[in-house]
Amino acid sequence: MLVYKKNLLLMGLLLLGIAQAQDTHNDLLRGTWITNVASEAMLSKEKVQETVANCKKNKLTDIFVVVWNNGVTMYPSEVNKKYIGIKQSPVYKGFDPLAAFVAEGHKAGLKVHAWFEFGFSYAYKDSTNKGWVQKYPQWAGRNAKGELLQKNGFFWWNAINPEVQQLLTELVLEVVKNYKVDGVQGDDRLPAMPAEGGYDNYTIALYKKEHNGAAPPANAKDSAFINWKAGKLNTFGKTLYAAVKKTRKECLVTWAPSLYPWSKEQYLQDWPAWVAGGYADMVFPQLYRYDIKAYERILKELDAIVPPSYKNKVFPGILTSLGDGYRVKPELLQQMMELNRKHGFKGEVWFYYESFRNLPVTPYQ
Repeated sequence: MLVYKKNLLLMGLLLLGIAQAQDTHNDLLRGTWITNVASEAMLSKEKVQETVANCKKNKLTDIFVVVWNNGVTMYPSEVNKKYIGIKQSPVYKGFDPLAAFVAEGHKAGLKVHAWFEFGFSYAYKDSTNKGWVQKYPQWAGRNAKGELLQKNGFFWWNAINPEVQQLLTELVLEVVKNYKVDGVQGDDRLPAMPAEGGYDNYTIALYKKEHNGAAPPANAKDSAFINWKAGKLNTFGKTLYAAVKKTRKECLVTWAPSLYPWSKEQYLQDWPAWVAGGYADMVFPQLYRYDIKAYERILKELDAIVPPSYKNKVFPGILTSLGDGYRVKPELLQQMMELNRKHGFKGEVWFYYESFRNLPVTPYQ
């Protein structure tokens, strides 16, 4: 118990040091992602109220609440019901966590964003999840061997297929129309697709149509093929952005991809083009690292590709929690935040909310 108290005191002193070392933070974006995995934050009205109060206490400005995960929605969705017959994840038993977060978040002065975490992925580990691939086999992404497109345990649709794009568009617009969210967000799965994809029947036919009958390269990561596939996703991102703005102009459209150019090479996410093209209100690159040297290297890479004029649109995403096993050490958190300011980034978003539970001192003033 004595050791625990000493560690808690040390954490408090370190976090107080962060707060004192920073500016007033009035102009900083201070956000966190709120998940439905390894967290109870979304399970009831009381949990939502507790979560919002904790975010407010820690002086956050923005919260990003997951709404689309593993083939189902966290909110009641007529769109999902139409496509797959499941209106809402059964975990919530009729409770609408998104509505609760919008109501409670706005009362607390927080901006609330709907986070479409799974994007163009329909399942994790189990390809038969919720029956998507059985009902829409023509949507499935395929690799060069003709196998279902899978990467890191996630099964993917063909993100170039207009029918799949229509589903995601309908889901996003459903939220924009029915909830007063301040923004909607795609991450490293929206708009995205593993670069190994592009060998389903639809994409092969489209490629041949646009290349005088020539088949796609056998090498999925051929640079010209990567550019062609990424260009298709750029077009979708721009179209989705326009559709959101047409529906509700003030609703922000933000993205949380990986660091470029890895994001493009691995997941076809050419996000600097999204910023330059005007269809990204904000971008939160996932700079997830476990030590300060690795974090500084990747932050410098980000700094090198973000012009000063875009520093009001790009904010690092930092890893502070991972399931039940990882919590960032206070000294590492302090160092990361100090580096963000040193490189001119005016805020960050924490992955994920559980990092803010039981902090002895808020890291922000």
